[in-house]
Amino acid sequence: MTRLKSTYTVRRLAPLALSLTLGACTVGPHYKTPAVLPAESGAKYTESALAAQTATAPGPSGEAQQFGVGQEIPAQWWTLFQSESLDQLIRQAIANSPSLGAAQAALRQAEESYSSTSGTLTAPAVSAGLTGGRQRSSALNSGLPGGIEYNLYNASVNVAYTVDVFGGNRSTLEGQQAAIDYQRFQVEATYLTLTSNVVTAAIREASLRAQLEANQELLLDQANQLSVVEKQYAAGAVSLPAVLAQRSALASLRASIPSIEKSLALTRHQLAVLAGQAPGQAKLAQFNLDSLHLPQTLPVSLGSDLVRQRPDIRASEALLHQASAQVGVATANLYPQFNLTANMSSSASNPSQMFNAGSAGWSLLGGITQPLFNGGALDAKRRAAQAAYEAAQNQYRSVVLQAFQNVADSLGALEYDASSLQQQSAAADAAKQSLDISQRQYEVGAVSYLALMDARRSYQQTYINWVSARAARYADTAALFQALGGGWWNRGSLPSALLPGQVADH
Repeated sequence: MTRLKSTYTVRRLAPLALSLTLGACTVGPHYKTPAVLPAESGAKYTESALAAQTATAPGPSGEAQQFGVGQEIPAQWWTLFQSESLDQLIRQAIANSPSLGAAQAALRQAEESYSSTSGTLTAPAVSAGLTGGRQRSSALNSGLPGGIEYNLYNASVNVAYTVDVFGGNRSTLEGQQAAIDYQRFQVEATYLTLTSNVVTAAIREASLRAQLEANQELLLDQANQLSVVEKQYAAGAVSLPAVLAQRSALASLRASIPSIEKSLALTRHQLAVLAGQAPGQAKLAQFNLDSLHLPQTLPVSLGSDLVRQRPDIRASEALLHQASAQVGVATANLYPQFNLTANMSSSASNPSQMFNAGSAGWSLLGGITQPLFNGGALDAKRRAAQAAYEAAQNQYRSVVLQAFQNVADSLGALEYDASSLQQQSAAADAAKQSLDISQRQYEVGAVSYLALMDARRSYQQTYINWVSARAARYADTAALFQALGGGWWNRGSLPSALLPGQVADH
């Protein structure tokens, strides 16, 4: 009979709990994706219209680069440089990067935190207990001479549930889901930064290596020129200031070479670390400009697409969403909290009698808790959450504007780089023609050896400037791909990075 009554009572109260749940209303803000600014809706990133293609220049890396507005960015955009050594290095970096591994672990942590919170907020908490013991009751309590000793066994099931009438729990879960989204886009941002840094460092190495070779050739010419001047001074053909000037020029050039060698070594160290290796143990391919192909078709995303492609923008939006959910939590805490608890138990002096009808007991309680006075703490927390949301809004807008600046800077740099290479090519060509003329004139005795060395030095300097202009086109091309988001949305899932000594699960 007792069991029938408990079942009947639960059935009567179940519709009440269901109606409370269905009637729940979220009092916090309903998050919406931020609207794109009007200026960001088109393809125009700069004040002037984007040219269809850049200028051209004769020689390597002088091809025109065409801008494909609205074209998709390949997931492995670095393959457009057509360097197998670069592709291999990036694959190695993706597999071994501790930064990428840390970002992936942080994502898994956020996912598990959501799972643990979801389990406690969306379902009743159910616990069971079983106790057994022996006790003695006095004669006064038991009414028996000498008292009585007996065994007592108890089994119970407890159920507790908070009815989320005002959406506080849902806002909490919404915020934790936003935290997952943030970590997911942090993984993509780390991936984009890693691959871009590898490409940029490889281009820097190629540029430094070319500059070093050119300076070493120039150093040899300067040393030969000094030898000639010193012989002329010994013969009384030139004055001592001419010798000292040549020595100073040679010393100055010689002093500049260690700086280039240092930068080259540091760049190699950076590449090793990006690939997840210690600099002293890495075995890396050497990069030079002639081994890299300049991509000739460059996709340019629409502004409305950029805000969905840049992982830093998406991560900032996730933080905005999380801040919005915190406003909902703080608002719901101002309203009553509804709790339901139920308990069913059975007590007996013998285990075989524990589940008899006469040994069963139950309780079902509903409670409402309403904060009345807390010194204004809850109101202050809500105002603080609203201020945090406003800060997140402004931070999001700042990240968006910075992204558009990155694209504008890259596009402008590419047009400038093409014009600069065109001018540097013309200067190097003119210097080469002057050198050839001086060489022929020297062979027939029309000019001195010093004049020939001056022409060679001028050519070497214009050659170094031409090398720098070539490298700038490669580096700014990589910067454009990075500024546009890198095409991660066209790529499959990343494999989880492994710590040293770990093996993958099969």
